[in-house]
Amino acid sequence: MVYITGDTHGDISFFKNPALKKLTEDDTLIICGDFGFLWDGSEKEKKALEVLKKKKYTICFLDGAHENYDMLGAYKPYRYKGGNANKIADNIFHLLRGEIFTFDRKTFFCMGGGESEDAHMRTEGETWWKEEMPSSEELLNGAKNLRDAEYKIDYVLTYEAPALAKDFIRLHTNNEMHLTPLNAYLQELMKSVEYEHWFFGSLHMDLNISKKITAVFNEVIAIK
Repeated sequence: MVYITGDTHGDISFFKNPALKKLTEDDTLIICGDFGFLWDGSEKEKKALEVLKKKKYTICFLDGAHENYDMLGAYKPYRYKGGNANKIADNIFHLLRGEIFTFDRKTFFCMGGGESEDAHMRTEGETWWKEEMPSSEELLNGAKNLRDAEYKIDYVLTYEAPALAKDFIRLHTNNEMHLTPLNAYLQELMKSVEYEHWFFGSLHMDLNISKKITAVFNEVIAIK
């Protein structure tokens, strides 16, 4: 079975979540951005990765706004479940942008990346990378793969939210929401793609935006 959750930010305590204890070697956990366990190469981080490598289940993640793109870029693309990924370990995979993967006979369109609102407080090449935002080539790759799939996907997984979702949250919480070209791109996807459900992780909240769109953070949601 496939399970969806939100940003983990390199916090190994997340994997003590009781909901994960029942997962087996037949299960896959997909993290919607900001994986965070490939950040500084510290001994603490290496030990955390070793813990994750021993998990029975497979761990997949989309990249978010707070990733070390130099470290991620050091991996060579690996064909996995029908799409291109970076193989971090035998049970850990980085799902590349604009790719479509098949898990348990269901298709998942993945588009990582997003804009750091705190970029002005970060240092390029150390705590911030311009690669956080998808390139035009990656966006075109996503469009091509969706076209090849005849615009029919079971699930859409993104780090960022479509513009409509941010507008909904702004109206219902009075929280200011910054819209980027990526939000607009994802909004256009909503208009052209048939999908069962859309999950995104960037806003650090667990909230059903509509019957077909969910913001996920701490919850672990089973895809049945």
